[in-house]
Amino acid sequence: MAVNTESLLDRLYNLRGSDSEILKEMDRQKNKAEETRNRTTEEKKSLQEKIKESKMQREELQEQGEKFKEMLQGIHRDDYATVLSRLHIDFDPSSILEKLEKNLPHTIEMVEIDTKKAEDELVKVENEMNEAITTIEELGIRRDSALANQEKLNEYFELSLSGRMNITRDSITSLISEFGFDEEEQREAAKILMFPEDALFSYNQRFMEKQKSGKSISEVIAEAKTMVEEEPSYVEEEPVSIPISFADTKEDTSKEDTILLLRENGIDYLDFTSDEINDLISHYDKELIQSNLDYMKSKNIDFDIFINHISLMYDKELQDKVELLLHVGKELLDVYLNPSVLTKYNLQGLNASIELLKGNGLDPRDVPLMAY
Repeated sequence: MAVNTESLLDRLYNLRGSDSEILKEMDRQKNKAEETRNRTTEEKKSLQEKIKESKMQREELQEQGEKFKEMLQGIHRDDYATVLSRLHIDFDPSSILEKLEKNLPHTIEMVEIDTKKAEDELVKVENEMNEAITTIEELGIRRDSALANQEKLNEYFELSLSGRMNITRDSITSLISEFGFDEEEQREAAKILMFPEDALFSYNQRFMEKQKSGKSISEVIAEAKTMVEEEPSYVEEEPVSIPISFADTKEDTSKEDTILLLRENGIDYLDFTSDEINDLISHYDKELIQSNLDYMKSKNIDFDIFINHISLMYDKELQDKVELLLHVGKELLDVYLNPSVLTKYNLQGLNASIELLKGNGLDPRDVPLMAY
């Protein structure tokens, strides 16, 4: 199928302006990469702190546990039988020592497992962060190249329109290929520029008249295309079809609803990454999200808990899991400072973890949530 001149000029003129689709796509990719870099930078910092705390806790458990065992081994209940009896104190060093020797290794192992998980996650986060940084650097180089190609394309058009074209066909097709045009489109573009005819002059005149309004090149092109429908076509062939992406009305509505719901609850959606917002949109359930927000508000738990843990907003078991932790003696502050325990387990898994602690003679209230 022959190349349609109007369609080809639409694309070429778009590439000449600051709102070039190529530049816009690069900017979109850069913004996404910068969001990833910023997010992973914070995640890396948080994970490093968590690993440091876990290792310190492991050392303290080991050191204090050994000291405690030595102390208990040196205490004989019979030596204090009278005072223990008269004061009704239930103190059995041998029993405590037995529990200590049984539960300490398991508790240390749990801390080590959590540390290993955090270290593995840190590797993933660092890789993701490094990839984002590399992407930003590569896009910077590609954008410089795209701007240089754009400058050269504008130069070619100025030479052609002024009748001073002295560029070879190969130079033109080589440049046009950089923008992703196929060979047939490259040849047609070279023909238009090397031997400008009424089609180019007419298009450029309409373009320049509309551009005086201060509109973007894309807007000018859109209006120029409307005008050309009333004028004779420069080719008899069927125009090349240019795919147009239409917005998903349902998705747009969900996004508006999601942002509105957050605002109504005093939450700034800009506190979340675009990936987190998209995650919330894909799981949008107004009644469930509002219920969870109302519950957390009733418990005086700051909504900051959802930052980096947005899945909690649509967690159907959120309220039951919080109530379970409160039931075993955890404070609201514990929950606020350790939201990962709510994303780590479903209700059944959290209950199983608590029962495991109890089965090993530990009081869940005294075990840090980060060790769950």
